[in-house]
Amino acid sequence: MDLFSGLLLITSIHILAAASPGPDFVLVSQQTLSNGKKSGLLCSVGIALGLSIHIIYSALGLATIIANSTTALWAIKLLGGGYLLYLGVTSLRAKPNNDISIAEKELNQTSALKTVGIGFLCNALNPKAPIYFVALFTLVLSPDIPMNHLLIYGVWMMIIQLLWFSSVVFLLSRPKINHQFQKMGHWLDRVMGGAMVLMGLKVITSKLN
Repeated sequence: MDLFSGLLLITSIHILAAASPGPDFVLVSQQTLSNGKKSGLLCSVGIALGLSIHIIYSALGLATIIANSTTALWAIKLLGGGYLLYLGVTSLRAKPNNDISIAEKELNQTSALKTVGIGFLCNALNPKAPIYFVALFTLVLSPDIPMNHLLIYGVWMMIIQLLWFSSVVFLLSRPKINHQFQKMGHWLDRVMGGAMVLMGLKVITSKLN
């Protein structure tokens, strides 16, 4: 498959994958609505960077091994599910901040590096990723594929991921929309936290295919 055809195929598939509801979407939404646009964008950067882990091991041929190893998948499931539970419980413990303005709240928010790290780990520890990347790369990879093509595919997928979640951030940070969500305050954090806890439990308890 030539480079252009591969890019078209990856674009059509990965846009749908990025847009599907999941832990990444919940996390970006929670960070944006609770801490503002900057936090949401930093989290989106982390999620896009998290893709690099999956892209690297897929390019090296490890994705097939991981996807067919019960032990490896269980380890990823426990790590990914446990991390989602941690994020969810943290959000469930959110308390009202009625006397703190949005500007003051942004000054007290998590450091930029830590916010990027939260997004990175959320994506990198996704137990569904190895199976997804096996399927995707099987369609475009061949024994004689040039290394620069792999690099282009990987970077392009990260760009798609970043653009999608950045658009989500900009939508949720629009004044009218954000103002409505801000009225809910800590209850929003708890709802998002509950969603992450449920996802974490689903990841841990789901059967391996």
